[in-house]
Amino acid sequence: MGHVWLLLVLVAACLHASWNFLAKQAGSSFGFTWLFNALAAIIYVPSLFYLFVVERTQLTWLQGIFFLGSAGLHLAYFLFLQKGYGAGDLSLSYPLARGTGPLISALCAIAWLGERPSASALIGIALLIGGVICLIGNPWRLFVSGERKQNVIGYALLTGVFIAAYTIWDKEAVSTFLISPLLLSEAGCILMATMLLPSVRKNWSMVKETWRAHRMKVLGVAIFSPLAYLLVLFVLISHPVSQIAPLRESSVLIGTLLGTRLLAEKRGWSRLGSAALILAGITLLALDS
Repeated sequence: MGHVWLLLVLVAACLHASWNFLAKQAGSSFGFTWLFNALAAIIYVPSLFYLFVVERTQLTWLQGIFFLGSAGLHLAYFLFLQKGYGAGDLSLSYPLARGTGPLISALCAIAWLGERPSASALIGIALLIGGVICLIGNPWRLFVSGERKQNVIGYALLTGVFIAAYTIWDKEAVSTFLISPLLLSEAGCILMATMLLPSVRKNWSMVKETWRAHRMKVLGVAIFSPLAYLLVLFVLISHPVSQIAPLRESSVLIGTLLGTRLLAEKRGWSRLGSAALILAGITLLALDS
């Protein structure tokens, strides 16, 4: 495979930042989440034809468990992500969410699993914490800075928790149990759209309004989001997370740049610097694992 995997992960990072840029502009409507998952399920349905007709894939109960777990974790991730984007800036929420997962994983490993990190890992944790603090400012001021900023940070932190959870879950699915990334992704889109269907039926007028206002953004996310993750899943089959994570998280710089430049969000250079610290911290943690 050579260095093709490197190119695939970097393309995935660009696609990931791009679809988050589109999602930010659509606000916090859960109807948007349902629309792009339903549309993605339709767009990528040829993958099912390939898997079941050409590859003659057989479904098992174990695969069903992984499908449901992956769909549930991804749905929580998408919903908290959209809530965060509805409450505040892309250049604040995006890098904070992407940096939270590795930081939480590392701190839990130290506190509960008794792991003793190396010097480089400790530096990585310090850089992550420094980047997060630079993004949110003085933590004590959050209690007096208004509910809006508190909401953005809260949603971003929850998003980061689910990023860590689905990455580990899906890595096990494709590398240990050899579930096809195409099947895992398509099943996830179908199940997420199904899970949201009861709420969508009760609020159909809102969903139609979201489609009228943001149909091109829905289409963009429906194409880019599964494609970005599929590229990563295919690489994860034969490469460890420690190799992939630092390259994939280069999207924090791209997403922050899109927010500060194209959306004219404030504190541009400060947030880019914070994103760079977060990326450096993730890299050191990943290289140590």
